[in-house]
Order: sequence, then C-alpha cells, then structure tokens
Amino acid sequence: MALTAIERAGNALPHPATLFALMALGVVLLSGLAARLGLEARHPGTGEVVQVVSLLSTAGLHRILTEMVDNFTGFAPLGTVFVAMLGIGIAESSGFLGAFLRLLVLSAPRRLLTLVVVFAGVLSNTASEVGYVLLVPLAGTLFLAVGRHPLAGLAAAFAGVSGGYSANLLLGTIDPLLAGLSQEAARLVDPAYVVNPACNYYFMAVSTLLIAVVGTLVTERLVEPRLGRYAGTEEDGAVESLGAEERRGLWFAAVASAVFALVLALATIPPWGILRDPETGGLLHSPFLSGIVALIFVGAVVVGVAYGVGARTIRSDADVMRGMGKSIETLGVYTVLVFFAAQFVAYFGWTNLGLVVAVEGAELLRAADLGVVPLMLAFVLLSAVINLVMGSASAKWAIMAPVFIPMFMLLGYSPEMVQVAYRIGDSVSNIVSPMMSYFALIVAFFERYDRGAGIGTVIATMLPYTLAFLVGWMVLFTAWLLLGLPVGPGAPLVLAAG
Repeated sequence: MALTAIERAGNALPHPATLFALMALGVVLLSGLAARLGLEARHPGTGEVVQVVSLLSTAGLHRILTEMVDNFTGFAPLGTVFVAMLGIGIAESSGFLGAFLRLLVLSAPRRLLTLVVVFAGVLSNTASEVGYVLLVPLAGTLFLAVGRHPLAGLAAAFAGVSGGYSANLLLGTIDPLLAGLSQEAARLVDPAYVVNPACNYYFMAVSTLLIAVVGTLVTERLVEPRLGRYAGTEEDGAVESLGAEERRGLWFAAVASAVFALVLALATIPPWGILRDPETGGLLHSPFLSGIVALIFVGAVVVGVAYGVGARTIRSDADVMRGMGKSIETLGVYTVLVFFAAQFVAYFGWTNLGLVVAVEGAELLRAADLGVVPLMLAFVLLSAVINLVMGSASAKWAIMAPVFIPMFMLLGYSPEMVQVAYRIGDSVSNIVSPMMSYFALIVAFFERYDRGAGIGTVIATMLPYTLAFLVGWMVLFTAWLLLGLPVGPGAPLVLAAG
C-alpha cells in the first residue's frame, strides 16, 4: 500500500520542467508578499540586514524580461553538460563503451562474476544509459548462461548502475552538472565561491569498493538464495563474444588511453607541469582541475575515435560529428528543464528569499545543536525519501541546493560535503523508486524471465540493496566526517574561517 501511494504521488507530480516553471512563478508571488510583510534576516557573516526584494513590481518585471536569456545561457551546468556529452557521444556511438563493458564482464572468472558485474555497473554510470540499456540485460543473459538465476544478474547490474550512482573511479557527466548547481547555490552566500567538478572524487573512489563488495554480498547471500533455482521458460543463451574488429578497436583505444594518460601525467605530476597553477605550482586551483570538463571531453574523443578507427565504425570525420550530434539529441528535454530551472534559481537569488530562509534555517539548526554527523545523516535520509517521488538527480538538486547549501554554509559546512550527503541519499533509493526514469525498462527486463513480474517484483528484489547500501554508505560517511577527510581535491568538510 505504501509503495502504491508513493507511486501515485509521484505520477501526480507535473513534469519537472513544469514544476520549475510553477516554482519560479511561486517565487515571484512569494517575494511580493514577503516584501510587503517586511521579511528580513541579519547575515551572520557580514552583519548586514538582508531584506526580501519583490519581483511583483515594475523593476522586477523589467529584470525578469531583460535577464531571462542571460539566466539561461549563464546557468553553470548547461555548458559543462553539453561539452562533456559531446565527448561521451563519440565514445558511445563508436561502440567503445559497449565493447569495453562486454569485455569486462565476459573475461571475469565465474567465482568473481557477481563482483565484476556490480563493479562494471558502477563504472558504466559515467555514461549511465549504456549501463541500463546494455549491461543490465547482458548480466541477466550471462547469469543464465552459467546456470545462475538471471534475475540475480539483472539485480546485481542494476544495483551497480543505479544504486551505485555516486560511486565511481571516473568522472562522468553528472559530476559537472551537480557541481554547477552547487556553485550557483553557494554563490547566494559567497558570490566568488567555486565548486569544481571533481569535488567529490575522493569519496566516490572509496565508495566504488564499498558498493562493489556490498552489492556482491547482497546478491550472493540474500537475493540469489531467495530467488532459488530458475524455472522459467527462457533458454540458456550464449553471450556474443567480441569480434576481431572489436578487439582491434579496443587495442587502439588502450594505446590511445595510455598516451593520453602519459600526457596528463607529464602535465600535472612534475613541478613544471603545464597544467599546474602557474603562480603556486600546485594542483588545487590549477588549470587541470578548472578544466576537468574539457579533459573529459578530450579523453572521450581520443578513446572513442581510436576505437572507431580500429573497429572500423568510424570511417570519416562525418561519423565523429554524427556521434556528437546524437548525444546532443538526447539532451532536448534536459535543455527545456534547464531553461526553467535557471529562471527559478535566478529569481531565488534576486529576491533574497533563499538567503533569508537559509539564515533562519541555520539559526534553528544551530539552536538544535545536532552536531555534524546527525545533521548530515538526516540530510541523507531526506534526500533518499524525496528521491522516491522525484527521480531526476539534477532536478531535485536544483530545488534543494539553493536552500540547503546556503543553510549549511552559514553553519560552517562546505557545499562539497553537502553535495556528498545528497548524492548518497539520491543513489540508494534509485533502485526502488518507480519515478526513476529507467525503472520501467528494468521491469521489462524482469518480465522477460518471469512473466508475472512487475513493479512489486523489482522493488522486493532491490530493497535489500537499498538498505545495505544506505547502512554501508552511512558508516563510511560517518567515519569520513569523524576523520575530517576532504571529500575531493580542494574540498574540505568545513569552510575556512574568515
């Protein structure tokens, strides 16, 4: 009943773009009311009295009209996602990502099959569609081929791809997207604050091992025993091995990757590296970190083109451009969503509503004196619950970041740490949320092996992963907080004094 109610509530929500449009309108109306009531707060950093500015005025209308285009084109996540996706599009359209995942899974020893499937799922969320569309059904076929229950294979892969969405050894398109939203929110408090796309990398890298191990244990100790022996009608199928051209393409890609990695190493490791900070010689505020999105693009292009040339899937520059174009086609709805999200975030900043709410909220939290660990874990749980009725990671963060990041910044906590807490909560409930965009596809995969499977089957199968990932990640996050470790390069847990 509870899951049905959640599903109905989520289905009743408007499209995320419509939701942002309504919220932007709501900010305009609320600003007029709050300004009339004289709502204000004292900024704890500067001591300045911050008053709500009404957009229900002639000046407000003028600003809405004259800055609408700039709000959209200047929205930080827009350009970063487009640039990164151009490179990922070549790597995907050339066939590199699909061939690499198949090689990784097919070459795994049988006793390590589950571990490799979960691990491959985590890596695949760098370009998440490949994980959902290719790896999940491939894992089901592979488990069936070795005499194991295919639903266990589907579950293990889905757990890695979606439940492990915030764990990876590689940076993907979601990293600059969320960092851009966090930066926009942080600048409500500090207009010069910069959140780099690699700001959660240390925590993500360690989380990769956690998710791979926990996902393997849950699959083999809980999920597979519960499923029992497979008695369905689907026959054992052989997983197609890599062809000669695909293998040649992977060799080309491996050589290109090694050359690219060597160039990056020479540009960053030596003190004279050209991608280090020219003034300090460090990496913290270097062109390397500032240009990480461009490097994702270049790396994906180099590997994708090398594979395509070797596998003969790329025969001319036109094939490269088509791959880029295809990736941008998938961003049509995202672009519409960003247009309205950008207006909402801008209005929130102009009116000072975000800052006033953050100051008052910070005062309440300071008075509660919860401490950093209970506070962050509570935020993880809040993010996980919201994810049950709103599946898009970026849409949720665009709503939550302008409120919670300034609030926690005023308590002295960094935006990067708050973003980690959000990402944990967003990931763990992905696999039991009917609102997740690929959930229907997963149900269809389950139905292939069990004609009676539905949403309830998927949720019941995946719930042990959600609970295990939540507990495991909370333990890791708690240890991280107590040790005071940075969550990424240039991303401490607390803000510098002053």
